[in-house]
Amino acid sequence: MPDASTGSAVAVLTAAGSGTRLGARGPKALVEVGGESLLHRAARGLLESESLDHITITAPDTQVERFTAEVADMGGDGQITVVAGSPASRQASVALGLAAALAARPGAEVVLVHDAARALTPPELIRRVVAAVRAGHDAVVPGLPVVDTVKEIDGAGPEPAGEQVRGIEVDYVVGTPDRARLRAIQTPQGFTRSTLEAAHRLGADVAGDEARAARDDASLVEAMGKRVIVVAGDPLALKVTTPLDLALARILARREPVQP
Repeated sequence: MPDASTGSAVAVLTAAGSGTRLGARGPKALVEVGGESLLHRAARGLLESESLDHITITAPDTQVERFTAEVADMGGDGQITVVAGSPASRQASVALGLAAALAARPGAEVVLVHDAARALTPPELIRRVVAAVRAGHDAVVPGLPVVDTVKEIDGAGPEPAGEQVRGIEVDYVVGTPDRARLRAIQTPQGFTRSTLEAAHRLGADVAGDEARAARDDASLVEAMGKRVIVVAGDPLALKVTTPLDLALARILARREPVQP
């Protein structure tokens, strides 16, 4: 049986997002933070972890050449490849990237799935996830404690008459989860090869529908009934989604020198 404790490790770096919520005029992964694109920073972090043998980047289908040029100064001997992702969903893009990564490194037994939008992720966090998979865990996600009070809502009920007259849109609180039991999940998420392949195979029927597709790969593993463990995340692994996120990332990026 293949052994994740000794087999090589690869990463799928998802970068096919359009950047609509960010207000970007082009692909989000090419937005600059501290003079370096999100894509370049994210790939650099993966390489600096010294934990991976290969990185496959999923790009918008019209941007493969441009993304390839963006990371041309990194990696050697085919260590980084760029393939077209899927416009259908993130899940579908990861499936394409996974197939390409395993074709490039057939002996890989550990697979990370990372988001280019989490470009400031420290190499230490990447190493922590890989180490947890190699220690015998099938699925590993980094997470941070939730600091806000979280409400569960049900917006299906009728609006109260008085608020309906005023045109106020409301939702109805149906519960308050114990935040001590909650974690805000980040990437990279790590898996044994066999676990991730099986999860995508079993979830393939929803990959083509953004509304039904899994929001992360750990959700696919959960749907199989397999255990997912959480390791400590890092505040620097924030996801750049909105203009406010981008402003914060640019402030944080000033703390480190731009690599040549």
